[in-house]
Amino acid sequence: MTLLRRLTVSFVLGLAALPASAETFITVASTTSTENSGLFGHILPIFKDKTGIEVRVIAQGTGQALETARRGDADVVLVHARAQEEKFVAEGWGVQRFDVMYNDFIVVGPSDDPAKTNAAASAAEAFKAIAASGAKFASRGDDSGTHVAEKKLWESAGVTAEGQPWYLSTGSGMGATLNTAAQVPAYALADRGTWLSFENRGPLEITFEGDEVLFNPYGVILVNKDKHPHVKVEEGQAFVDWLISAEGQAAIAEYKINGQQLFFPSAGK
Repeated sequence: MTLLRRLTVSFVLGLAALPASAETFITVASTTSTENSGLFGHILPIFKDKTGIEVRVIAQGTGQALETARRGDADVVLVHARAQEEKFVAEGWGVQRFDVMYNDFIVVGPSDDPAKTNAAASAAEAFKAIAASGAKFASRGDDSGTHVAEKKLWESAGVTAEGQPWYLSTGSGMGATLNTAAQVPAYALADRGTWLSFENRGPLEITFEGDEVLFNPYGVILVNKDKHPHVKVEEGQAFVDWLISAEGQAAIAEYKINGQQLFFPSAGK
C-alpha cells in the first residue's frame, strides 16, 4: 500500500470513528433578549449534557426570527410576540406553540425622568407623557417582540411616534438599543431580563413598570417539516420537550443575576 493510500484510508477510518453526537445540532431562531440576558448561556449547556444535542442560536428580533424559520433556516423558534407566533402556526409554518416562560417589559429613562413617567397611572399614559415632553425615545425599530409591544403602546397612547424628531429608531437588538439610550440619554422600552443583565446603564434607571399590559410571554415552536423536509424533527422536538419539562422549567427558574430571577416558567399554565 502506497503512503498516499495509507494516509487516505487512515483519514476515512478517523472520520468513521468520530462520535455521532459531534454533528448532532439544531438551529434555534430566537430573540436577542434570550441571548443578551445570558439565559441561553445558562440553559443550553444543561440541555446538551442531557441529550448530546448542540443548540446553535440565531439571535434576531421576533419578526426576523420567524422569517428565518419560514425560509427553512431554523428547526425551532423561541420568541415573544404571541399574535405573530399564532399566525406562524396557523399558516402551517410551525407545528404547535407552547408557553415556555414570561417576564415583563419596563420603561427605562434618564434618572431625572424629564417626562415624569414615574407619576403615570398606566403604560399608555407614560408613553403619552414622553411624547408631550419631547424627550428622546430609543426604539428597536426591528419588528422584534419588544418593538411590536412598543408600537401597541404608542397606539394606545394615541401618539404617532415614527417620524418625530425625538424618536430614534436604532434598527438593532435590545442591548444595542439600551446602549443608545444610555448615550443620548433617552427613554426605551426593554424586557426586564435584558435590563437586569445590562451593565452599561449610565444615567438610565427604571422609570415605569407594573402595568399588566407589559406582560411579556415567550413561546417555543417546532418548524413544520411539511414546509421544510430537512427540519431536524426528532432533535428539535427533544429541545421543545425539554424546555417545557420539569427539568427545563427548573433550569429557566434558577437563572438569576444578583439574586433576581430573569424569567418565570409558564409551561402548562
